[in-house]
Amino acid sequence: MLTFAHWWMFCVAPFPLLVYFGMPARVTSRPSIRVPFLTRLLASRDDTGAVDRGKVKSYGAWAIVWLLIIFALARPQWLEPPIERIIPTRDLLLVVDLSGSMDHKDFTDDTGSTVDRLTAVKQVVGDFLTRREGDRVGLVVFGNSPFLQVPFTTDLQLCRQLLDETDVGMAGPRTALGDAIGLGIQLFDSSDAPTKTIIALTDGNDTASSVPPVEASRVARDREITVYTIAVGDPTTVGEEKIDQEALKQVAETTEGEFFLALDRDQLVKIYEQIDQIETREVKTVSHRPRHDLFYWPLSIALAFSLVTHIWPLVRSRRQRSVAPKARLRVNSRTFELQTVDEFQHAGGEKAEVVQR
Repeated sequence: MLTFAHWWMFCVAPFPLLVYFGMPARVTSRPSIRVPFLTRLLASRDDTGAVDRGKVKSYGAWAIVWLLIIFALARPQWLEPPIERIIPTRDLLLVVDLSGSMDHKDFTDDTGSTVDRLTAVKQVVGDFLTRREGDRVGLVVFGNSPFLQVPFTTDLQLCRQLLDETDVGMAGPRTALGDAIGLGIQLFDSSDAPTKTIIALTDGNDTASSVPPVEASRVARDREITVYTIAVGDPTTVGEEKIDQEALKQVAETTEGEFFLALDRDQLVKIYEQIDQIETREVKTVSHRPRHDLFYWPLSIALAFSLVTHIWPLVRSRRQRSVAPKARLRVNSRTFELQTVDEFQHAGGEKAEVVQR
């Protein structure tokens, strides 16, 4: 789209007309020659409806050059389509348990087939990720120890792909939820997002952390990080695989988050839908339209046109001078070439006649 940065420059376009009609005409005196046949010369001259074509052409050329200069001063610009960039307003960290108990096949997939817990989690969390447009998302997996799988990124498809590549036991068979929350807190140290959230999913009791989950949640509260905890699996399980619901509730309450229990895939889907509604996305976009200046085009055309209008009359007059017949002055039976006024006066005589050959 064509636009002008200084459109008000077009208001200056009629300025030459105001000067021409508003200022008094210039009066100049020029030398003249007195000749005895002036009366006949004036009588033979026909000024009826005469127009000085040379002067009209000159004014037209000046007007074109002036308008082109005004057009260039208005700074024409070509606007490209807008380029938009989404600025993340929230950092969301997913913490996923990869301990050996996630291999239990007590969940179903979206087709109704029986699958292990981790497969169901991948499907539900993957769908949740696709709806987090505008957020920076990170992924931490844990077993015996926590590991950073995906640093904070806006590439949600990449995050989902790396989540799908995880497998049960790749981080160890035990559960270290407290250490995983602690690693997440460290990742938020370099974050300047106004909202920071951790969603921790586990199916067992913390058995390998050096820092208890409740202690880690207190540090998260001091860093203004909200933690949501999700327990999956059978709550009646005993031993090391027993779900410590009280600890997970306390972690969530300490950080003003919420605790959820998912016994099957449908409940897990509803939990992530509920979190998606609670943690609303505030998308902030920055738009930029590239501008390309075009002022040099009218300026170049004005310069070229001005040169042509000044050079062409000189070339034409030189050509006409080379083919024009010579004018001679006959005085008292003597013939002189008519060159200047001084030569005319030097010729003498009161009566003169101009002849051509």
